[in-house]
Amino acid sequence: MPDPIIDPAHAIPAASQLRRSRFRWRILAFVALVIAILASAGRFATENGLSGDTIARVVIDGTIATDPSRLRVLEALAETDSVKAVIVAINSPGGTTAGGEELYEALGKLRAKKPVVAVIKELGASAAYMTAIATDRIFARRLSIVGSIGVLFQTYNAGKLLDTIGIGSDKVASGPLKAEPDIGHPMTPEVRASLQSLVDDSFSWFVDIVAERRSLSRAEVLPLADGRILTGNQAMVDKLIDEVGGEAEAIAWLENNKAIKADLPLATWYPTAEPGWFGLGKWLGGQARAALGLPADGPIALDGLVSLWQVAS
Repeated sequence: MPDPIIDPAHAIPAASQLRRSRFRWRILAFVALVIAILASAGRFATENGLSGDTIARVVIDGTIATDPSRLRVLEALAETDSVKAVIVAINSPGGTTAGGEELYEALGKLRAKKPVVAVIKELGASAAYMTAIATDRIFARRLSIVGSIGVLFQTYNAGKLLDTIGIGSDKVASGPLKAEPDIGHPMTPEVRASLQSLVDDSFSWFVDIVAERRSLSRAEVLPLADGRILTGNQAMVDKLIDEVGGEAEAIAWLENNKAIKADLPLATWYPTAEPGWFGLGKWLGGQARAALGLPADGPIALDGLVSLWQVAS
């Protein structure tokens, strides 16, 4: 049987129509994917969907930095009458000093309206410990890592490396301390003194709030504020925490001391998803970071003064 003869006059329009049809279906599939992502992002941001009275849990984990979405959660908790108490579950090495300050102040406002307790899991150091002291009572596991009270500003001197590979730098600044420190040359005594003043001012405030919140004198806090880390048991002996335990012990304390029913359901509250395309972009960015082995949320690099405990690598 002879092959059919294909008329080019009909074949070209048919192929063009097929391409247009495929393009339309791809557009529709992409739109459907975007809608699904936005819908799922909204679902994941709900506050657990429980009705009636609850004890709320707020999770502070990973690296701490200033975070408007987290502040909105704490403000909402303060205004929600059905939330009778709040457990702050902490597992963090700290982060920026300003991020710790933000949490400290926000939790202080929340504490003025309802009972708030902190439960330190594996790690509650530096800015994370700053967060914990804002609550009514601190619990930690016997072998949790606690403490690392302090502030640091870290920079690098890559001048020799830049010279080796033939890269030089220059700058025009309005003053001798502008654009300092500069990794292109060693730190001068004037720059070091300026940065030390910055660190000392922040550290002094950190020590003061530890003394105030833990009912200790400044003289009692200073020996513990050399950056050392402690186990939960050691921290209890030194009065940096109140009790060895976890959420069960925290709930028992709330019942015995704040008249909060121990059988209330525990509802975890999460930051609300950002609206619209910004929220989608943030979600996709989180997926990309996770694929690269980076934290899905929070800063990759920390800027400014840092209150952070980390093992040197």
